Amino acid sequence: MHRIVVLGAGYSGAIAAGRLAKRLRREDVAITLVNAEPDFVERVRMHQLATGQQLKPRPLDSMFAGTGVEVRIARVTAIDTDHKTVSLAGAEDLAYDTLVYALGSGWNAQAASGTAEHAFEIAGRPGALRLRERLANLPNGTPVTVVGGGLTGIEAATEFAESRPDLDIALITTGELGDWLSPKGRAYVHKVFDGLRITVHANTTVTAVEPDHVTTSDGRTIPATVTVWTGGFAVHPIAAATTLQVTEAGQIVVDEYMRSVSHPDVYAIGDAAYAIGPADKPLRMSCASGTPEAWQAADAIAARLTGGKLPHAPLRYFNQCISLGRKEGLIQYVTADDRAVPAALTGRLAALYKELVCKGAAWSVANPMLGMPTRRRPVTTPSGAKAAATARTAV
Repeated sequence: MHRIVVLGAGYSGAIAAGRLAKRLRREDVAITLVNAEPDFVERVRMHQLATGQQLKPRPLDSMFAGTGVEVRIARVTAIDTDHKTVSLAGAEDLAYDTLVYALGSGWNAQAASGTAEHAFEIAGRPGALRLRERLANLPNGTPVTVVGGGLTGIEAATEFAESRPDLDIALITTGELGDWLSPKGRAYVHKVFDGLRITVHANTTVTAVEPDHVTTSDGRTIPATVTVWTGGFAVHPIAAATTLQVTEAGQIVVDEYMRSVSHPDVYAIGDAAYAIGPADKPLRMSCASGTPEAWQAADAIAARLTGGKLPHAPLRYFNQCISLGRKEGLIQYVTADDRAVPAALTGRLAALYKELVCKGAAWSVANPMLGMPTRRRPVTTPSGAKAAATARTAV
């Protein structure tokens, strides 16, 4: 049997594992999905979790029951790409013929001094739960400062301000608030921020985080009993410790099929992948990028193993969906290479749209065998070694 190991059960990894299970026959392949936590985490909702909202539990064992995918709850500690093995904490090494690397990213705690010691993050469930406990015990008027003016920072600041209007919420951004959006989109974000009484420190760079304030590059101190750092993400360091070709940031360089350019038996998807999209621009770290990357990788693997035609689906963007609390939202329509166009949807309808997108993404993960009509095809070679050899020469 051809052994496929998928590392990481976020949006990309879970979708890829389910799609592979649907495309390939159980008697031909063994699919193992490795994840450090027993539940699928809706990462796009971590700002909601931090404010005390309850999210629907999604156990991986239940999600993949009956699919043929073996779920292993373990932490990946190393990958040996020469011997095709994955090291797991407290368990025996796991061998593979094809590896799908989807370990994603976490918060970038190295951007300013004191971030790791004093700031909170919402890049994952443990961080969001830690922040939830802290926010729940804050008295009225406490200054809470969000550092980072991207999508995560905007969503976090508005969620905090809506759920806790008694707190003094501020957002610090290195540019202007929403400066990548269309004029209509920027104006609406400013309107919502004004309505929620969020203070914006634009064109400001944080150089240090202290227990009760942050320091900026121009020497100012901004009060922050709680600092929430959303200023960029850092990929898991495991890939950089292998012989895989990676970028300076540690992302695995892949071709149009999400296949490593240096190791043809490894595929990378999600935040861990350095993939090129329209206009020769790298795809940004996001669920919007990770989901189609998962489809592309799974379909390419299935095609190589079954002798089918390699897919060539374009990886492009359509919109940016931004929640501004539970009652407001912004859908910014974009070009294929993610540049804002004048059209944008705002208000309650946009909030409902964003909610449907989030629910749809979770549904596609929780129902891996539904929603994609296809016929399983047999693997064209009897052994994993021969199948891998076929895969290497299929391009």
